[in-house]
Amino acid sequence: MDPLRTRFQRLSLLELVGQGENEQTEFKRLVHSPSKIAKPITAFANSRGGIILIGVDDDKRIVGIHSEKETLEILDEAIRFHIDPEPEIDFYVEEFKRRLVLIVLIPESPDKPHYHLEHTTNAPARKNVMEKRVYTREGSRNKALCDDRISLMLSNRKPITISFGTREKKLFGYLQEYRKITAEDYGTMAGIPLESARGTLVALVRSGALLLKTEGRRTWYTLPD
Repeated sequence: MDPLRTRFQRLSLLELVGQGENEQTEFKRLVHSPSKIAKPITAFANSRGGIILIGVDDDKRIVGIHSEKETLEILDEAIRFHIDPEPEIDFYVEEFKRRLVLIVLIPESPDKPHYHLEHTTNAPARKNVMEKRVYTREGSRNKALCDDRISLMLSNRKPITISFGTREKKLFGYLQEYRKITAEDYGTMAGIPLESARGTLVALVRSGALLLKTEGRRTWYTLPD
């Protein structure tokens, strides 16, 4: 059995609620939007897994769900239409003082990254567009990843391939002098497309030769301390 599933099923509902929201637990008083519930599911699948307690308020009050059937239908729509690829989830129902809580268990996925899909309107063009984002869990929040970290997650599916030529030597020389570089700056410096530059930097991160740093919306690469 999956270690995450074993750990959570060992705890009672009151113990789960008592721990509060954290890196692996989220409360939902109710679920009415497939797109919104898809976000924490995606974040847990892309991280170390987690559990969603539907029918529990943010202040830890167990309020219960109104309709198990309706909630499951919304979850099914979330998985099928708002997450790609579809993650594996499990669920079961617990009763507390005649109130039902739907417990959704999301294991860490071997198929990372999972994309959260949401239809939005492009205001200038007045067109519906599909917005794709990758979320991970950070504390009790779901955080959207930048392109560099998505590339790193994708890269982990493949063996590391590294070449060390003139461009890479120039990169390390630059870092020894200026300490950090973005994927955009490296692409300009090396005269290669952004995706190629990011691919080289990500491979060097996986090898341990570089570190990927993020602060707010800023992302850069640097040498290990």
